[in-house]
Amino acid sequence: MEFVRREAPYLESKADVATMMLQVLVALIPAACAHVWYFGPGLLFNLIVATVFCAGGEALMMRARGRAPETALSDYSVLVTAALLAFALPSLTPWWVTATGSLFAVVVAKHLYGGLGFNIFNPAMVGYVVILIAFPMELNLWVAPRMGDIDYVGLSILQTINYTLTGTLPDALTFDAVSRATPLDAMQSGLRGMRTYAEIRTNPMMGDFGGRGWEWIGNFFAIGGFWLLVKKIIRWQIPTGVFAGLLIPAGLMYIIAPGSNASPGFHLFSGATILCAFFIATDPVSAATSPRGRFVYGFGIGFLIFVIRKWGSYADGVAFAVILMNMATPAIDYLTRPHIVGHPRRGDRP
Repeated sequence: MEFVRREAPYLESKADVATMMLQVLVALIPAACAHVWYFGPGLLFNLIVATVFCAGGEALMMRARGRAPETALSDYSVLVTAALLAFALPSLTPWWVTATGSLFAVVVAKHLYGGLGFNIFNPAMVGYVVILIAFPMELNLWVAPRMGDIDYVGLSILQTINYTLTGTLPDALTFDAVSRATPLDAMQSGLRGMRTYAEIRTNPMMGDFGGRGWEWIGNFFAIGGFWLLVKKIIRWQIPTGVFAGLLIPAGLMYIIAPGSNASPGFHLFSGATILCAFFIATDPVSAATSPRGRFVYGFGIGFLIFVIRKWGSYADGVAFAVILMNMATPAIDYLTRPHIVGHPRRGDRP
């Protein structure tokens, strides 16, 4: 399967799906290394479990549809789904939680609609939402980052494997000793508890802009994202739209009431903002495809992220924002389709 671009200069693209997906996976490597350094090896085990069940679900569905599994597995798109889902989950996640999200992402969100090229929702985000609804407690097990002046209780590789397989910690440790609230959770609960933004920022988990450790992972996501832009695997409109849709309202609210609103920098470097802008929202199947439509689509995602973070029940609204805008993609593409030279524009009189 190949993607053929329909925008100026109307030259046929030679980029096939497998090449594009491999570039995305390579771009995620720096952030993966930083994630393992700050939050332990749990990401690697999440990635292994997600890959096994995503690939297994893909092969199973292809056989059920009477097609060769190699046809779907050879484009590596299922590996990207597994990687994005693994990044979205805490470092300490039992294997059955990751497996549930992986199977739902591939079997239901992808193949129920016909497979790659036909799914209307981002599979990884659908899988994450299922986990968020079915296993909310497991998504609270974010460990503290590996920082010198933070009370860090790290698990060894064997202890992490044991928790992934059994869901239990060593006898000497408790969940309260290992897990910490994420910066977004701390900010949301603090603001709703009538604390000011400046007071919440005194938490040792906070860094220069967002959460400590999270900021550096975000920087590496941005490096990988810029690599994809340089290689023209993704276009600039969606990332720009996501940042604009989130940072413009966040900036306005922060100017109006700085004590009761997080700064734009905090929104940018906390949660999955940068991961969403460069890797999630830019999914070529479920995103808008027209040049103007891409920006509208990205702006809508960014704005919904801000709305959910500000007034919603969830600390980070990336998954819900992406799925909601996936639903709006057909209308966006229809209303922003490029003008064809030699044909009258919509609204022009004959």
